[in-house]
Amino acid sequence: MMTDTPSAKHILVTGGCGFIGANLVPMLESSGYAVRVLDNLSKGSTDYLEGSTADIRIGDIRDRAAVAAALEGIDAVIHLAAYGSVVESVADPEDNFDVNARGTFVMLDETRKAGISQFIFASTGGALIGNAEPPVDETSLPRPISPYGSSKLCGEAYCSSFAAAYGMSITALRFANVIGLWSWHKKGAVTTFAKAILEDRPIIIYGDGSATRDFLMADDLCDGIRRGLTANLPGFNVFHLASGREVSVAELARIMCETAGKPDHLIERKDKRAGEVERNFASFESARTSLGFSPAYRLEEALAETWRWMANEGAADPSGKA
Repeated sequence: MMTDTPSAKHILVTGGCGFIGANLVPMLESSGYAVRVLDNLSKGSTDYLEGSTADIRIGDIRDRAAVAAALEGIDAVIHLAAYGSVVESVADPEDNFDVNARGTFVMLDETRKAGISQFIFASTGGALIGNAEPPVDETSLPRPISPYGSSKLCGEAYCSSFAAAYGMSITALRFANVIGLWSWHKKGAVTTFAKAILEDRPIIIYGDGSATRDFLMADDLCDGIRRGLTANLPGFNVFHLASGREVSVAELARIMCETAGKPDHLIERKDKRAGEVERNFASFESARTSLGFSPAYRLEEALAETWRWMANEGAADPSGKA
């Protein structure tokens, strides 16, 4: 647990009622921060923050008046709010652009107008980089192959320009695939596989199962976000927050089945979906060097904890968005 005294004491977390926010907000509060949340509740629920003392404001990041009001008295912004599904971005690229690209621009512009200099941007790793020989790092050339990846690259570009043009401290954190508590409503592989096991349906793998990903426990991710906040580095900086371990989708399914105590659970394969990266895992060496970031959870430990929560509490997810 980091014990640094917060230099920015009042934090606005956009999308704070979602999966990441449900894990991040309590961690920030335990570290001495006062937290305000701005969320339109399209992906999350205020019930996720039950027991939190956060000031929750219901509003959209594209609504300048709502954003300006939420920024009053704030010292730093953590911008999590986004539409994060690659598949949904392919089906509806315009909506994805509007929320992720235009929404991020509105957040940056209103943050600038409010005289707030520190901004943490939740970016992505594999979707932004596209198909590249892993492990990728901060020097890898971005070539996104999905509208979602493009929207995050657009957000990073505006972060870079606002840092340079307005003297802001902006850190973009490229998330690996995040797993953990409060993820029942997510559309990622781990949640999808867990639901299939719990509902006694076949696990569906798109493609031949050789596609790879990098999975990071939410606790580790949130520790990385907090470290980025504490560091308050000048200018624009970008870091990968990842586990550094490449795992195939087929191997992930096998581990999930074993974790659930059902090693013979049926697995079926369907055609590969458009926009999804073939191989992806990232080096977190830069985040280790600059932020002191180092994941505490091994994949098997992270999956076991995620499974326990889903099996015992996940089906009672209060959001009703499963």
